[in-house]
Amino acid sequence: YPHLRLIAPAAPGGGWDQTARAMQLALTQAGLAQAASVENVPGAAGTIGLARFVSAERGNGDVAMVSGLIMLAAITTHRSAITLGDVTPIARLTGEFEVIVVPSASPHRTLADLLAAIRAAPESVSWGGGSAGGSDQILAGLIADAAGVDPRRVNYIAFAGGGESLAAVTGGQVTVGISGVSEFAPQIEAGTVRVLAVSSAERLPHLEAPTLREQGIDVELEIWRSVVAPPRISQADRDRLLRTVDAMVHSESWRQMVARYRWNDRYLAGDAFAAFLDSEEARVLAVLRKLGTGDAAALSLASAGPYPVFVLGGLALCSLALAASWRRARRDPAPAHGAASSPAAPAGATPAAHTPASATATGRRTIAIVA
Repeated sequence: YPHLRLIAPAAPGGGWDQTARAMQLALTQAGLAQAASVENVPGAAGTIGLARFVSAERGNGDVAMVSGLIMLAAITTHRSAITLGDVTPIARLTGEFEVIVVPSASPHRTLADLLAAIRAAPESVSWGGGSAGGSDQILAGLIADAAGVDPRRVNYIAFAGGGESLAAVTGGQVTVGISGVSEFAPQIEAGTVRVLAVSSAERLPHLEAPTLREQGIDVELEIWRSVVAPPRISQADRDRLLRTVDAMVHSESWRQMVARYRWNDRYLAGDAFAAFLDSEEARVLAVLRKLGTGDAAALSLASAGPYPVFVLGGLALCSLALAASWRRARRDPAPAHGAASSPAAPAGATPAAHTPASATATGRRTIAIVA
């Protein structure tokens, strides 16, 4: 490739951003691309980036996007009209387990302490993680459900990227944080956060932390990340990207990146990956239904985002203004031609300004748990 563009559908600092930048380095170091650039398009757990990718890059063979489990879950919870069925599957790249951490000064020394607080007052415990509807929020809901707490009572605070979430956790703005191991690794090693549990089935060799299962929470979750191409690319462009990604994952540079971020090698390419996506969609939907969100009816105005709220609010204000003008016109008809005008204001007096009544409306956007 003379130039391969890589889309990270999240803000800098998170797992998708890390994956895109690891690809950028590996591709150029292995000589598979003369140049590679990363573009961040954050929002709604990747579904905003997905929508732009599908609409703006259709048929473009020189661009790829990082995706994964988080986006698959968000597509379902946000009722996105654009899905991973609209892109060209290329390959699953890595897997990573998640950690549940608290600030080092937190009074919750163990997972048992945190669970006691959740059972006593679920809303008093704030969970910080990635975009609403993603795997971080799903894990929080699964933990609550396993602990006997209604997942819809989880107080989940979503952040656009791993950097923002990390700052909130270390700054004590949230009670507990959830993210991939690699995103919290520097803070874990520095001792600024304490790991209460890891979402793997067994303890990880590079992390001194108990699993959820060994602490009585029967939950296991591994997030996977992948790369996809735009829709309607040619067979030649698809084959070229498949060959390039295959060469990348077998390069020494990529192996070093996987080791550096402590990712699990989950490489699966082409048609096998496409079949995996189909099975994962069914699995994720089953999990969301268990948490009480998979059977939600139509998309709510709040979950649709601020834009339709602004549009409807503007239409409402315009209607109010027109109605007020119509009432004034009926109450104070214009004087007939030649009628006496109003008395002139005394010299030096300031004319009174007519200020039309106005109204402002504010609305709070509500995000349901795992939604």
